[in-house]
Amino acid sequence: MKNNLLTLGAGLAAFAIVFALTKVWKMPRAERLDVTLTAKQPTDATPTATIPGMVWIASGEFTMGTDAELGWPEEKPAHRVRVDGFWIDETEVTNSRFREFVEATGYVTTAEKVPSAEEILAQSPPGTPAPPKEKLVAGSLVFTMTDGAVDLKDYSQWWQWTPGANWKHPEGPESDLDGREQHPVVHVSWDDAVSFAKWAGKRLPTEAEWEFAARGGLIDQPYVWGDEAPSDTRVFANIWQGEFPHRNSQADGFARTAPVRSFKANGCGLFDMAGNVWEWCSDAYDVGAYGRRDGSKVIANPQVDRSFDPRNPRAASRAQRGGSFLCNDQYCSRYRPSARHGLSPDTGMSHVGFRCVKN
Repeated sequence: MKNNLLTLGAGLAAFAIVFALTKVWKMPRAERLDVTLTAKQPTDATPTATIPGMVWIASGEFTMGTDAELGWPEEKPAHRVRVDGFWIDETEVTNSRFREFVEATGYVTTAEKVPSAEEILAQSPPGTPAPPKEKLVAGSLVFTMTDGAVDLKDYSQWWQWTPGANWKHPEGPESDLDGREQHPVVHVSWDDAVSFAKWAGKRLPTEAEWEFAARGGLIDQPYVWGDEAPSDTRVFANIWQGEFPHRNSQADGFARTAPVRSFKANGCGLFDMAGNVWEWCSDAYDVGAYGRRDGSKVIANPQVDRSFDPRNPRAASRAQRGGSFLCNDQYCSRYRPSARHGLSPDTGMSHVGFRCVKN
């Protein structure tokens, strides 16, 4: 199993508390969950009006996943998929827009709620002791740069459980959103993203929709901008430059998130489909979903309904796409359109956000 920054199966906020208290991370094997793949026949309906801030993606067929050496096992094999037309947000949901939602509804995000011992233990290895009450505080996971080179298999060295960290305080209680109104909102759980989408009259994209839009019409290209690999001198997105996790050259101009629209849009006119923040999708996350599609003809509107993630077997993980400002080739290259990742739906982190779609 590859251990890497953006696996973070054990990165859910509740489990992070247990880790801080017990240092117990070894996960016993879990039996495989049944996974159901649902699909519906595509329809072709072209809208006659526009939606501000959204781009229309016409129905079409594409190669989902990859067979390239650069791809991770969960991205393989490549297979043909067709999706209906849909609208998608030009950018990730910003702090400003998320604030409108909170002020209109009084919504309280997952990271702002005090977790219960029962919630923690439900997703912890058997025998894990219950955390003391004084440790049960609202918070989230914040990336913290290390002082020097570290063992890249131990991601606890750069992820810190931070009481008081949430969407309004991205690095903890002493931080705020001044000057970051147009940055993508972070520390939002899947549950938070779904609640926002319902309020906005939208929904989260399926993995197939997200990847189709991210590719921007390019065929057999590893990146959303083409085939040129990024570097400290070739900057195409907000990802990590330098040596992870202790030296960030900030060749792209940003240490953490960047304002949306800071980099060139893809062929569909969508911004930040690579890097900046991971984006929640509606699908459950199953590492073996593509393997069961192998040999199929064109699949219409696929969506995974049940999760299977051996790195976090006790959580019904949801899929994420796009990579983040922490991605680089030294540690991972998941800012590619075919790259996939799963995370517990009750988890928000300082590199996790979302965008919405609409039928």
